[in-house]
Amino acid sequence: MLRRIFCALLLSAVSTVAMAQEPGGQGPSCTVADTVVVRGNVRVDEPTIRAESGLIAGTQINSKVVGRAVKALYATGQFNSVTIGCEVAANNKVSLVVDVAERPLLTDASVVGAKKISERSVRDHLQLEFGKPLDPAAVTRGIQRVDSLYEKNGYYLARVQAETTLVDHTARLTFKVDEGNRLAVSGIRVEGNRALKDGDVARAMQIKPEGFWWWRKGEFDDEKYAADLAERIPSLYARRGFIDFRITKDTLLIDRDRGKALVDLSVEEGPRYKVGSFEVNGNRRFSSEEITQFYPFDKETRTLTSRVTDFLRRRSRTPEGIFDQAEWQGATDRLRTTYANEGYIYATVRPVVERRKTADSVPVVDLRWDIDEKSPAIINRIEILGNDYTTESCIRDALSLIPGQVFNQDAMIRSYQSISNLGFF
Repeated sequence: MLRRIFCALLLSAVSTVAMAQEPGGQGPSCTVADTVVVRGNVRVDEPTIRAESGLIAGTQINSKVVGRAVKALYATGQFNSVTIGCEVAANNKVSLVVDVAERPLLTDASVVGAKKISERSVRDHLQLEFGKPLDPAAVTRGIQRVDSLYEKNGYYLARVQAETTLVDHTARLTFKVDEGNRLAVSGIRVEGNRALKDGDVARAMQIKPEGFWWWRKGEFDDEKYAADLAERIPSLYARRGFIDFRITKDTLLIDRDRGKALVDLSVEEGPRYKVGSFEVNGNRRFSSEEITQFYPFDKETRTLTSRVTDFLRRRSRTPEGIFDQAEWQGATDRLRTTYANEGYIYATVRPVVERRKTADSVPVVDLRWDIDEKSPAIINRIEILGNDYTTESCIRDALSLIPGQVFNQDAMIRSYQSISNLGFF
């Protein structure tokens, strides 16, 4: 809109000059101005306007010169409109007239109607500059930032309007906020899924569609939604062997009249990988047989906790022989903890997953733990600080660690728990 207004004014200024050049084909032309006249200015003095426009008496006048002057004056940010025309006086003197309408100075801004998000936060996102000419484009950008703030907090139905009060070439803005209700998720639709149903994907997400019961409000939360797309849905597929899974498109279809939104996802599941070979490299402290005990895909025994968790979450077990990314990561973490309990707190256990296809084109992953044990850590000393009333000996009696001992992570945790149980801290 601002560009269209500028072009219209520029064309108006150029045509005004052109019309005055040859009135009736006789008389003086506007090719050279005898003087430059400035009108309409209140705050900005005439010398400044002359200097910014670059127009001086005796200048050869044409559409290019006028266009450059108009553009330069708009670039100052001081004016709402600029018109340049030519006037011929009775004494045949040619005047180039610069007619401007100044922007008012922005003195203050207030926010009305913000409750679910603080007024201060809304004002901060407006990012307005006071004591300077009011810039409509800056106001529009500020409203867009406030809209994004409300959308981030789930209020996609919020509306922000700006009202301007003008007094003696100054402006005061009032931003009226209609927050509306939080957007409710009416459903989750998935396209491109073959192995898992839409319901399986929806159960893995923290964003839930609204339900029959009052506690299933289905309120949309932008941060939870982002985590669903980046972590929870890919993790669901990775537990089922689809480690190449990706979301190709996510769309939020909003019905503002009803305050509802449909989550529309398009996915590519990719191949389902089976478990191939397994090996261990770099181990010295533990034998390969001992480390293999941590390998999660040789045995199908399940803990009671995992069975209960799967039942409560209505989550089916990954089929036998299918690669489970979560199980592989959990086993890696347990192996790292075992090394830490033996004092190898600097040891690194790098899980390697190599994809390949068998002779009959079955996708498999070969798994490997590359281990760099380094040297075990020995406890040099134990310092106790901050105990003003409890004696140091009392605290040391609760420790499961002593200087000279090989560091043990479980012992450190037990020491922390014992000190906490003293009830003094």
